[in-house]
Amino acid sequence: MVSTSSAEAASLRPGIKAPAQETLLTPRFYTTDFDAVAQMDLSGHEDEIESVLAELRADYNRYHFVRNAEFDQCWDSIDGETRQAFIDFLERSCTSEFSGFLLFKELSRKLKGRNPVLSEAFALLARDEARHAGFLNKAMADFGLSLDLGYLTKNRTYTFFPSEWVIYTVYLSEKIGYWRYILIYRHLEQHPEHRIYPLFKYFESWCQDENRHGDFFKVLLRSQPKLWNTLGGRLWARFFLLTVFVTHTLTVLERATFYESIGLDPDQFNKDVIRNTNETARRAFPCILNTDHPTFFLRLNTCAIANQHLAEIASTQRPAVIKLIQKLPWMAVIIWQMLCLYLIPSVNAEQSRETVR
Repeated sequence: MVSTSSAEAASLRPGIKAPAQETLLTPRFYTTDFDAVAQMDLSGHEDEIESVLAELRADYNRYHFVRNAEFDQCWDSIDGETRQAFIDFLERSCTSEFSGFLLFKELSRKLKGRNPVLSEAFALLARDEARHAGFLNKAMADFGLSLDLGYLTKNRTYTFFPSEWVIYTVYLSEKIGYWRYILIYRHLEQHPEHRIYPLFKYFESWCQDENRHGDFFKVLLRSQPKLWNTLGGRLWARFFLLTVFVTHTLTVLERATFYESIGLDPDQFNKDVIRNTNETARRAFPCILNTDHPTFFLRLNTCAIANQHLAEIASTQRPAVIKLIQKLPWMAVIIWQMLCLYLIPSVNAEQSRETVR
């Protein structure tokens, strides 16, 4: 674990934290095929789109993200590994929300005049994500650091995803975000002695934003039969479920100190989030993963252990070639475990879906 002092030293200028080094586990910034999104045929789903839009327009959390007097104190009591783990959590969450803001804002801008309905929807999504990112960045400032979001915008690497991939991944990102926030909120409601910082009190309403965003992407997904009513759609659904669950497992277990600091068992929390997200995906995806398979979580944990070995190797001062050679066996472990997980027979969600909600 990186010490607090060394983490705070890694700054662009006083009080501004240098962005975390980009890895497979850091939130990524995305761009997509804007023309393909503009040309999406939403016929037959107008009522659902309008229903989701009405929810977004209502802006239920307009006055929710207002800091109260509880924040106005010194937070030096949160120190050591707990402090650094919490800063890491805030940074990752802020970067993820800001990434969503940039993508949704650009989609809204590119679709303006071409697809007014989607342009408005993405503008409303961007509004929520910007609000979340700003609130999290203010929380980081309580610990003497914040992110330069303008710097991130200009200097972060942008990854191109086809529009279909964006729909799959953002749907899952929003739904897994919902379950992460609501499970933490419920846990701390039952165990307030572990609520080390007032941010957690905001999670109940916050996660409803995540839920509404996911519902919007669910309508987009169901409006495109090729995403769920084809063999390719079923294979891609399984792939994105798996990659999101593997990434979540690696991230949670890598940052176990944070979850332990708020009284959560990281392993159990990871399982609960994945099981709930997988079940929620039944409403949108053509198939879901069999999380009850006896080897499912064992293989995910094996991936996490291999990733810890990779991180240890990366932190050494050995020559790059030597580190690559040492990494290869552990990379092979992750690839093999993911292949085995992918080949576990999936659960047909279409057969169990009575209505698309």
